[in-house]
Amino acid sequence: MSRFVLSALTIVLIIGPCWAELIRYDNYNIYQVKPETSEQLTLLEHLESTSDSLRFLTPITTVGRSVNILVAPHKQPEFLDVLKDNGVIPSLIEKDFQRTLDAEQNSLKSRSGIYDWNSYHTLEENYEWLRTLVEQYPDKVELIVAGSTYEGREILGVKVSFKPGNKGVFLETGIHAREWIGPAAITFILNQLLTSEDPTVRATAEKFDWYIIPHANPDGYVYTHTKDRLWRKTRSKSLLCYGADANRNWDFYWKYVGASSSGCSDTYAGSSAFSEIETKSLSEYIKSLDGKIHTYISFHSFSQYLMFPYGHTKEHTENHADLQQIGDAAAAALAKRYGTKYTVGSIYEVVYPASGASVDWVYGTRGVKLAFAYELRPASSSNGFVLPANQIIPTGLETLDSLVGLLGEAEKLNYFN
Repeated sequence: MSRFVLSALTIVLIIGPCWAELIRYDNYNIYQVKPETSEQLTLLEHLESTSDSLRFLTPITTVGRSVNILVAPHKQPEFLDVLKDNGVIPSLIEKDFQRTLDAEQNSLKSRSGIYDWNSYHTLEENYEWLRTLVEQYPDKVELIVAGSTYEGREILGVKVSFKPGNKGVFLETGIHAREWIGPAAITFILNQLLTSEDPTVRATAEKFDWYIIPHANPDGYVYTHTKDRLWRKTRSKSLLCYGADANRNWDFYWKYVGASSSGCSDTYAGSSAFSEIETKSLSEYIKSLDGKIHTYISFHSFSQYLMFPYGHTKEHTENHADLQQIGDAAAAALAKRYGTKYTVGSIYEVVYPASGASVDWVYGTRGVKLAFAYELRPASSSNGFVLPANQIIPTGLETLDSLVGLLGEAEKLNYFN
């Protein structure tokens, strides 16, 4: 592991004052509800678009799929009455959500200042670590700027290459700001690609060129550290609310299904396809790699799914059988270390209908026929976005195992010839 030491000034500026400004969720409870009719589904959609005292932690998608809702204490009596009047039965699955956030904040404040994977890091800490890799491995690591943000930040990443002529693998994560395990696990994997002495990992690392973007939504990630831990979207300004869902904003069946037209919704698709500078600029960078990228993988949380296109339709891709076979092999490789079980299939069939995602855009417009999306640990939780930091290294290790299995199975099917 890297033992890069962060400057004391950085730690004081980033960890100290920022946490004091965070929105608190004292006495907020999380309820789970399952809409059983289209009318109940519409009710939930109405509640999401009209109340600023409810936070929908999982998207409202289809009849029969549960939704987790964080409810402000003053809103709970009215919320429960509305559900009762409409025949919706809620389950209380977590009380006083702030206790969970306090535990996470305390772990951040107690960090030693060493860059490792025993805790979560801020954007600047992650970016500073990426820059040190170029200094440590000048013949292998190249810093890349893959786009820009509404607030003027860079979408920073690295290219790792051990020899010319390799096929390209693109790893993207952090597009949903609150999903902290994505950037943490991917930086761990990046470190392993550079330092692991395991023969199988070494062979995989050196066989491909790696384009790695730990933060596809830097503004949102900073906001989760400085203001609202549960923020999901970008930070662009609209009439009433901020941001769009950067994984509903890509120009492939944009706003076709599973995306909201309401600017205040967490699944707001944006005012148009590529309305967000983050998705527009990142897509332009990906276009510049046409012919170089043969595998594209996006990392999210949570639910332990491994998915592939399409999200907008239940119709299968032309190479659906191959993607299923590769995904099954990747899930089997992932399960060997800790027994972690993943469900494999198309986005539409495994999780819910959703259009405008990066994986679908890359598959549908750039000709990249190996496109996958991981939903990392945990399998289920009242709020799996707040994953304890002691889960970072296990998640990184098993996901690296899975990537080795995924690329190995794809090679058997002649995808890299």
